Amino acid sequence: MRTEPSPGNLPAREHLPAGNAGTPVLDVVIPVYNEEKDLQPCVLRLHEHLARTFPYAFRITIADNASTDTTPLVAARLEAGIPEVRAFRLDQKGRGRALRTVWSASDAPVLAYMDVDLSTDLNALLPLVAPLISGHSDLAIGSRLARSSRVVRGAKREFISRTYNLILRGSLQARFSDAQCGFKAIRRDVAQVLLPLVEDTGWFFDTEMLVLAERAGLRIHEVPVDWVDDPDSTVHIVKTATDDLKGVWRVGRALATGSLALDRLARPFGDDPRDREISGVPKGLARQLVGFCVVGGLSTLFYLLLYSGFRTFSGSQVANALALLVSAVANTAANRRLTFGVRGRGGAVKHQAQGLVVFGIGLALTSGSLAALNAATNDPAHSTELAVLIAANLAATVLRFLLFRAWVFPDRRDESPSTVVASHTPAVPVGPASPVYATAPQSPYSTTPEPYGPTSASYCPTPYGTTHSPHDHQTWGDATMQLQPVRPNDHDPRDAR
Repeated sequence: MRTEPSPGNLPAREHLPAGNAGTPVLDVVIPVYNEEKDLQPCVLRLHEHLARTFPYAFRITIADNASTDTTPLVAARLEAGIPEVRAFRLDQKGRGRALRTVWSASDAPVLAYMDVDLSTDLNALLPLVAPLISGHSDLAIGSRLARSSRVVRGAKREFISRTYNLILRGSLQARFSDAQCGFKAIRRDVAQVLLPLVEDTGWFFDTEMLVLAERAGLRIHEVPVDWVDDPDSTVHIVKTATDDLKGVWRVGRALATGSLALDRLARPFGDDPRDREISGVPKGLARQLVGFCVVGGLSTLFYLLLYSGFRTFSGSQVANALALLVSAVANTAANRRLTFGVRGRGGAVKHQAQGLVVFGIGLALTSGSLAALNAATNDPAHSTELAVLIAANLAATVLRFLLFRAWVFPDRRDESPSTVVASHTPAVPVGPASPVYATAPQSPYSTTPEPYGPTSASYCPTPYGTTHSPHDHQTWGDATMQLQPVRPNDHDPRDAR
């Protein structure tokens, strides 16, 4: 997607360094709510799989969504017994809220999550995160609807899943195949810019994140998975489907109005610096031509309809001027958004003013053509007038595209946009053997810092912490600024999930 430069533009993707084995490369989050029976078998199985197959250091984070059973005690016991396990507790429900909170606080360059039932075969985990580690992709998702996937589930869930994805394709033009599979990963530099744009705190969180990422031009990698349905799933299908449809409407409306700052997620073209140093090569010319032709064709039909309507009560020159004025405003707005990818309201008035100048040139061409026709014959037929106007509009269209591309919506990506400032400050450990830090980020859901202390069997909700020693600290090449994950609707008491 072509956008104007923004201070939030992402840098080019780079391969994460293998580097220090003490720094976690992958942070796998397991969001849970009242999962006292399944939590321990899940964490033990996942830990055994990662320790045996994953070539980098890793962390497993249990994100407890305000459980009311003994899930917090199980999480604390796992944290105390396994060095790579961390427990994080929220006082509100919501899978999306849990993921945004933990991902925003994590220091791992690759962030993932999976459902506690482990319905997805863990052999897909390394293929899921490998494109993110290599710098090839920005997000990765497991897909149950890929051709090579193997899925065992009932007809009801199969129908609901496929229907939901058809709705996404039809309404939001989504191209990814499976929005709700609980098996996803994202690069941290992308997450810290993308997550503040995601409003949902429940099950629609995944879909909204993927739609915004795709519209921003980020690369989403899909991995076919083997998946077995959990018959004991506690997901309320009807309520979840209703909330998802509301989310589809909200996101679609935001995309239609251009109110989302997706230009913050723009990446430079290619990962090889030589790709960005080539001068004189038009960027996106083929796509812009196609978009301009489509908009131009629709604008021409709109213009002809307007001209025919205005011609019933005015002369040909007045009808032409009015029809061209109205269609020019619509044409400029459509090309601004669809052809040249400029979103938001910034500069819209200026672009319309420049579009009116282009309109004046088109008016001169078409009016001159009509004047020449009237000079040639005193009473030209209406069909002849239309034919002359079509020819004049074709000539004006070519000139309009050149002026739009070079003057109204010039490609400014060759300028030097400022990028996200990287900052990563290691915390000071309490002691040589302590698993927590004296100074830690404050919980985003409270106004006062929560006390830190060593892990014990009795669970105490604490903010997020890491456990490597100060000698293990390593600054990653794509580390990004710390962002606050709090959103206005994070305290919505109506969110029952």
